[in-house]
Amino acid sequence: MGELVLIRHGETAWSRTGQHAGRTDLPLTEAGEDAARALAPRLAAREFVAVYSSPLTRAARTAELAGLSGAEPDTDLIEWDYGRYEGLTAEQIQELKPGWELWRDGVDAGEDLGHVTVRVDAFLGRVRPLLDKGDVAVVAHGHLSRILTARWLGLHASAARQFGHPHPGTINMLGYEHKLPVVLGWNVP
Repeated sequence: MGELVLIRHGETAWSRTGQHAGRTDLPLTEAGEDAARALAPRLAAREFVAVYSSPLTRAARTAELAGLSGAEPDTDLIEWDYGRYEGLTAEQIQELKPGWELWRDGVDAGEDLGHVTVRVDAFLGRVRPLLDKGDVAVVAHGHLSRILTARWLGLHASAARQFGHPHPGTINMLGYEHKLPVVLGWNVP
């Protein structure tokens, strides 16, 4: 069985400051571009049967710089729509809604966790059969990657809170052990 190699896009100005960047199409910072380029040697050692990317610039550019040319854009990989929380830090949201917790409370005027789960499940349904042929690379976003990982493991999407936030420009590997889905690596630079 192949591995699902899940790559978080490189740093943006908002990922540096901790702002929620859902649908805002942000470019990579210089450090983000450097981190994406640094992934290329590690990824070049693998042969991918398919490569997918969120269509947002930060993910598509990361794929390109990491040597994953020809990544197929997939709208199911777009980050969570944070609605009114777009561009805000967790601390700023706490000021608006004391005690707020993303995985429990969701967002105002954005996408609910159930909708993100439907998108992720649809993507996994299309990708799992490809893993019989080899590795698949995915370039996506932080919260979406955590939800994808929870669903990969057969957990409720809210279990994503139990995975550390993938750092920008890192690799996370999902695969199988004794035919069971497992996490093989997390936040690998």
